[in-house]
Amino acid sequence: MKIAILGSGGREHAIAESISKSKILKKLYCIPGNAGTNLIAENIDIDLNDFYEIRKFAKDKNIKIIIVGPEKPLVDGITDFLEEEKIKVFGPNKFCAQLEGSKTFTKLICKKYNIPTANFGIFKKKDDAIDFLKISKFPIVVKADGLAAGKGVYICENFEESSNAVVEIFNGKFGIAKQILIEEFLKGDEMSYFVISDGKHFKNFNTAQDHKRVGERDTGKNTGGMGAYSPSGLINKELEKKIIEKIIKPTFKALYELGNNYKGFLYAGLMIKNNEPYLIEYNVRMGDPECQTILPLLKNDLLEIINLCVEQKLDKSYFINWIDKKSLCIVLCSKGYPENYIKQSEIQNLNNIKKEKDTHIYHAGTKNKNNTIVSIGGRVLNIISVSDEYKISREKAISVIKELNWKDGFFRKDIGFKIIK
Repeated sequence: MKIAILGSGGREHAIAESISKSKILKKLYCIPGNAGTNLIAENIDIDLNDFYEIRKFAKDKNIKIIIVGPEKPLVDGITDFLEEEKIKVFGPNKFCAQLEGSKTFTKLICKKYNIPTANFGIFKKKDDAIDFLKISKFPIVVKADGLAAGKGVYICENFEESSNAVVEIFNGKFGIAKQILIEEFLKGDEMSYFVISDGKHFKNFNTAQDHKRVGERDTGKNTGGMGAYSPSGLINKELEKKIIEKIIKPTFKALYELGNNYKGFLYAGLMIKNNEPYLIEYNVRMGDPECQTILPLLKNDLLEIINLCVEQKLDKSYFINWIDKKSLCIVLCSKGYPENYIKQSEIQNLNNIKKEKDTHIYHAGTKNKNNTIVSIGGRVLNIISVSDEYKISREKAISVIKELNWKDGFFRKDIGFKIIK
């Protein structure tokens, strides 16, 4: 079958590599793709905001399934738009995508369906939010309501930090702000929990631990993700049962009662305290870089799973199996990220790297230019290694980065520090 993947990051490269191995694949396209996907698929230069051109391409090429990688097209309604023309899409519709597109939408569902989460307040006026902060206890969390590429969350230690966050959001740092969310700071350990759903059935799709902060030991500004490892060291059978019964099932029930069925990946960002899960946020797609960390552990044919989802046949008789190893990803970034970073920097040694069997390099912010590969994003490459121990995986990933010797890049050397002793 012919498949098109929407997106240009490391997540999409990882999905493309996994799908490229499928026995049922006939032709793979990436829209627009990057310098890495270009090696395993045909890149198509179409703007992800141009739904009409994407639809025309899908019809002209007789695409069987369009897999949507990033969140923005989903939140903007690409699934609904394409399905109107009977084009099959793997990814939730616009209504369900509000789980990520509107933090207040998710919080109100949590409140109505008793899903454990932090106490919160929703504010539509800057002055009201600041007045609330004057009587609040710290630390406290201030969140932009809409999409913010993983950077719209402020963990504030005092009134000055929190009021500055409110002003930045209402002044349009992440786009027009109609309202913001202020919530209590939950103490515990974070974990990413993934499921895949066909609209009727869902299955666990492994766990991971992300590292959002730019600096070592989780310091500095928030980013889209500096690295991850999978599986999470926190998961156990009792905890997983609680996650499913208290968080995942009530969420799908809420959407169903609101007239919608969820189809695609769902990523629950959780805080774990005393083996109890609390929902921090939802993402309506695979995480990035969690996806790059998880997929190398998958035993099944990913395209087969996705096809079952779009056909609503992911029932109890189908089992998803995983390699019993430790996967760790380090994100190589352009100097200056997450602020003003270096662009158009040539990555000279990339094609000379001798990868081991369980080592993967996924392109995130790259493009081909005059027979060279240059950086165009803040997060540029993802280096993943799989082994029997997280420590070994990290050492192998770092050795690949050192071999690259890219002068304009930087990375965190401590990914997995909470689990690697």
